[in-house]
Amino acid sequence: MPSLNSLPTLAAALRSGDLSLTAYLDQLMTDFNKREPNVLAFVPEKNRFHRLEQEAKALLQKYPNPGQRPSLFGVPIGVKDIFHVKRFETQAGSHLPARLLQGEEAASVTALRRAGALIMGKTVTTEFAYFAPGPTRNPHNPAHTPGGSSSGSAAAVAAGLSPLTLGTQTIGSINRPAAFCGVVGYKPSYDRISRAGVIPLAGSLDHIGGFTQDVAGMQIAAALLCADWDPTMAAPAHRPVLGVPSGPYLERASVVALDHFAQVCTRLRNAGFTVVDVPTMADFDEIYARHNRIVAAEAARVHRDWYRVHGALYHEKTRNLIELGQQITKEQLTVALAGRSQLRSQLADLMFAHGLDGWLSPPAVGPAPAGLDSTGDPVMNLPWTHSGLPTVTLPAGKDETGLPLGLQLTGHWYADEELLGFAGQIEKVLDF
Repeated sequence: MPSLNSLPTLAAALRSGDLSLTAYLDQLMTDFNKREPNVLAFVPEKNRFHRLEQEAKALLQKYPNPGQRPSLFGVPIGVKDIFHVKRFETQAGSHLPARLLQGEEAASVTALRRAGALIMGKTVTTEFAYFAPGPTRNPHNPAHTPGGSSSGSAAAVAAGLSPLTLGTQTIGSINRPAAFCGVVGYKPSYDRISRAGVIPLAGSLDHIGGFTQDVAGMQIAAALLCADWDPTMAAPAHRPVLGVPSGPYLERASVVALDHFAQVCTRLRNAGFTVVDVPTMADFDEIYARHNRIVAAEAARVHRDWYRVHGALYHEKTRNLIELGQQITKEQLTVALAGRSQLRSQLADLMFAHGLDGWLSPPAVGPAPAGLDSTGDPVMNLPWTHSGLPTVTLPAGKDETGLPLGLQLTGHWYADEELLGFAGQIEKVLDF
């Protein structure tokens, strides 16, 4: 039986009929019952596999001929519980009345359904995709956080419970948990994947993305989800020239992360990649401040009516964010929002001046922290989210305790196809 983790292999086997969808779901149920109680990646659901069996039967009746089956025929996907999914309740990791939070199915979910995917279930999110954690544990060590806010989505892929999951990133909610859990995490260029049908945290910064075990799997998903995907750009013939953004941003990483990052850069240079230091973001403290200003201000606006009536039901971390955002004026928000395109232009100018195809950086300040009260610091993801540039996290080895470490690769604005192509080249070198 093909690996439950490999989207390309699994999808091909289910589509061709070499792997029986019924047999696959039986094996998945066994694995789920074994692993999920220790990981808690999914929102609990009664009779999950009975539902999946019925949906699989309907899919088989609709596509009896393997030659006519869509690309994700029978593939079970996990969906972060801020996405609306038909016939599923949206709770957003919160204690608010569920009736307030429902809506039309997310465009991204519908796109994957049309490609033949089955909904494995809702994955655990921090409350409203901010910092109040859910129960999910890191599959590599349950005493450590999986990261957030897309906690369950990252952990589900790492635990082999779903080969593809959807998540969101407003600061570092895809790239950080991907690093902590040792999987591929992709945040596209801003608005390259539709945000329709997803409860916002801060709409000017929210990105829809996902998790897979490998870059080839992410390329399959991105082609289905990204607007105007151009397959001719997805396999660049040349090796990328990569920039290291030296300066105050890079200095936010820990000694452990920086030592590992230096080793990875050396490994890439030895493999024939060009890696150059490029001083940038001297004003990183201001970038950091204005990004968090936008998050707070826009979150306060999203939750204004709900919070007025149900404020006591919010977690303290979310409550503090909303109350901070209530103090930010329209003028302050306007100034902060202007910084997004300014940073994007500054980075683009540097990329042009130095002939860069992308930026390399650590995806987190270090390995996943111990404990479940915090999902970790997203600071290493923040400027790439602020600028809206596409970013992918790749697994890049482990620390001495066995916790995953990653590498973050950022590309040109709306050049997501090329970014994932370069990521595939780098992935081969990072196979520790």
